[in-house]
Amino acid sequence: MKVLLAEDSRTNQILISAYIEEAGHQIVIAENGQQAIDLFLEVQPDLVLMDIIMPVMDGIDAATQIRKISIREDEWTPIIFLSGISDANDIVRAIDAGGDDYLIKPVDAVVLNAKLRAMERIANMREELKKANRELRMMSMRDGLTGIANRRHFDEVLSKEIKRAMRLKSALSLVLCDIDFFKPYNDNYGHQSGDDCLKYVARTMAKTLNRPGDVVARYGGEEFGIVLPETELDGAISLADATRDAIDTLGLTHDYSAAANHITISAGVATVNPSKTDDVKIVAKSLIQAADKALYVAKERGRNQVSAEQE
Repeated sequence: MKVLLAEDSRTNQILISAYIEEAGHQIVIAENGQQAIDLFLEVQPDLVLMDIIMPVMDGIDAATQIRKISIREDEWTPIIFLSGISDANDIVRAIDAGGDDYLIKPVDAVVLNAKLRAMERIANMREELKKANRELRMMSMRDGLTGIANRRHFDEVLSKEIKRAMRLKSALSLVLCDIDFFKPYNDNYGHQSGDDCLKYVARTMAKTLNRPGDVVARYGGEEFGIVLPETELDGAISLADATRDAIDTLGLTHDYSAAANHITISAGVATVNPSKTDDVKIVAKSLIQAADKALYVAKERGRNQVSAEQE
């Protein structure tokens, strides 16, 4: 564990530090309440030992600020108060300020070690919970079949990137892709083959993206969406055509397609340059409609091709 000790007494710093280091934990020392806040933000400790009476800012005020930071960042770091006074009112004030426990100075090594073990268990459980929450978050963002982003995450990314395009005054492009004649493929080869086809196509699309900010998502059924931040129309068309070519090269047999004897896709591309005064939802709707219109044109022209619309 990383332990932040806020204590202005040099003697207590040395004594408590020795106890903490002997227990195998890291120690960072602050000499006043304001320094404790600054170090809390810098080192992100697993536990705070906070003296109540300190110069510049006392422990009560410092703990109040640290607790506000913890709540804002969706974290909970245990705070144990230290004081040479065992007054009941001080204990109440400390707990009300966000403290989780209270130790009377001089600190007893056995008692402190017991508290450290308890807090270490809490820290470990917190890490496990954070890990589980991250995994749940990832699951909520991913399409269960293909493993790429789902429609919900697509909507979130598109909204976020529109806002960023407004700030940067940059272009944002969207590609909507559709597997050509997927229904007859699914009907004739079976749902398992249809699922495998969707996986191959999704994986291939993801491989064609070469920037971390580009996102491919399963838009719905056999349709996919690709969000391309800071990308002009020509660049988006080029990537869409590279994606179409990559799917074409897979050579997945499709004897029931009128476009080719293998799996192909059609793609519609649209680009927008939103201004700061635009409404995000309206821009998103307009961009999707433009890409969908372009996709319809690609299908009308025979499929296995890319069409584009400039918003």
